[in-house]
Amino acid sequence: MLEGARIAKYRFIQKHAEIYPVRLMCKVLGISPKGYYEWKKRRKSQRAIDQEILEEAILQVYKEFKGRYGSPRIALELCKRGLFTSKNRVARLMQRIGLAAVSYRKRSRIGRKPKGSGIMDNLVKRAFEAKTKNTLWVGDITYLPLQHGFLYLATYIDVFSRKVVGWAMSTRMTEQLVIDAFLQAVGRERPSAGLIVHTDRGSQYTSRRYQSTLAAHGAILSMSRLGDPYDNAVMESFTKR
Repeated sequence: MLEGARIAKYRFIQKHAEIYPVRLMCKVLGISPKGYYEWKKRRKSQRAIDQEILEEAILQVYKEFKGRYGSPRIALELCKRGLFTSKNRVARLMQRIGLAAVSYRKRSRIGRKPKGSGIMDNLVKRAFEAKTKNTLWVGDITYLPLQHGFLYLATYIDVFSRKVVGWAMSTRMTEQLVIDAFLQAVGRERPSAGLIVHTDRGSQYTSRRYQSTLAAHGAILSMSRLGDPYDNAVMESFTKR
């Protein structure tokens, strides 16, 4: 295993150690508990910790605005949220993470996709309760920082058991990533038709391929409101540092 990937997994386990058993996460991620605890004893510098926090905040803003913000607007948004930084530092970290603002071209109205296409209603409405397993899943994407770039991790959690039912990792944050995680979950759990799958409005989840895949397995899509993390609180508690 590449050292960068191993460290990324150690960081992921450390982040969620208060939520899930360490040994279980080590087993899922294919690493040794002994290696994790040895890594944990090493101290990180405050600079490294601050950079990780800033990188995660940058990625969060980037996702919220669907990649439309470049470094100046992301820096401004972070300042509004109380995380003061410069556009130059944001630009350097975006380059390190592998993020770039999506260029926008004005299109002709003829044949243009309707506004809001692919966005589904919020069927959950913060009522994260289920009477039986595999009736409500929640999903999201987080990232594992490497020495050069990131690994992206897509997960689905069963609200009834709080169990991670499916996951997938990739160096790219694409629709295939969330599809792979969903198919893994379906292969393991064999849910009945009518399963509700709740996510945010990221482009991966509004894509036709993703939604067609879920529909083919009888799943019903639900989505949070724009920029409201409490609408997917179960996943936010899982992915939050």
